[in-house]
Amino acid sequence: MSDYVLSVLTLMGIESFLALSTYLLLITGQVSFGQQAFFGIGAYLGGTMTALFGVDLGSAVAIAALAAGLCGAGIGLITLRLGGLYFAIATLAFAEMVRLAWVNLNWQVEVEGYLVGPKGPEGFRGIRYIIDNDISPASYLVIVFICLAVLLGLFWALERSQAGLRLRMIENDQVAAASLGVDTLRHKVVVSGVAASIAGLGGALFAHFMTFVDPMNFGVMLGVHSLAYGMIGGLGSALGPLIGVTLDIGLLESLRFLSSYRMIVFGSLVALILIVRPRGILDERTIHALRRWVGSRLKKRSLRKSARAS
Repeated sequence: MSDYVLSVLTLMGIESFLALSTYLLLITGQVSFGQQAFFGIGAYLGGTMTALFGVDLGSAVAIAALAAGLCGAGIGLITLRLGGLYFAIATLAFAEMVRLAWVNLNWQVEVEGYLVGPKGPEGFRGIRYIIDNDISPASYLVIVFICLAVLLGLFWALERSQAGLRLRMIENDQVAAASLGVDTLRHKVVVSGVAASIAGLGGALFAHFMTFVDPMNFGVMLGVHSLAYGMIGGLGSALGPLIGVTLDIGLLESLRFLSSYRMIVFGSLVALILIVRPRGILDERTIHALRRWVGSRLKKRSLRKSARAS
């Protein structure tokens, strides 16, 4: 497998964390244009931990995810009382504030004779952990996908739990959910924190994959794409956002020959999908149909085995 293919697959895996972060908010009925802020917090903090303080990669990623999660819960506590369009605007404003903070952050220290650290609009260079520790592109891809697989396992458990059912209830009708004893604000704040933590984890992995980060990496378009992943792929399952990531990055990479026109093609595809399937490709109805089909197939197989045994 070529280094180019490895890099595209790794980027798709990393973007999946951001997609799942936004998806978690969407299934509670919250539209956020600001998850790129927590992605950036994870990137800058994770890079700082390894490049400036010599922390190992695992600890750096964990610290970045925890810090982003705490920020997300705090911001959620302030903004989630707004709801709807007001919440979306508040998250966008917060993301721009964070991006401007990176533009104005200038903090460099000497590490082995070189100045390393954030340097305002020039970004944060010298995040060399995977280079200095001889982690190959293939090995880093495995690390990313192991983290993603664990996260998908947690989503699988959530979607089959009472907590997942309560989140879906909040999305459908907050008043009805509250009348059944669901503390909607508390659930949404917790979801905001967990979603931010997922984005922060992805950001830390992104920083070490790229070996540098730039404030422009965390602009408005990243937030738009993260929202589009779930809307395109579908809100019926955590696999939906991964389909969105595959279509987005895979399509954009395959349409490089169209140069500046590829975003027009992608935008048209997004509009077409949302017109035909407003809840995305893998929506709730499709998921239920697939589960019934798989269940019937397994039942038939079981009956055949029983008939043969008798």
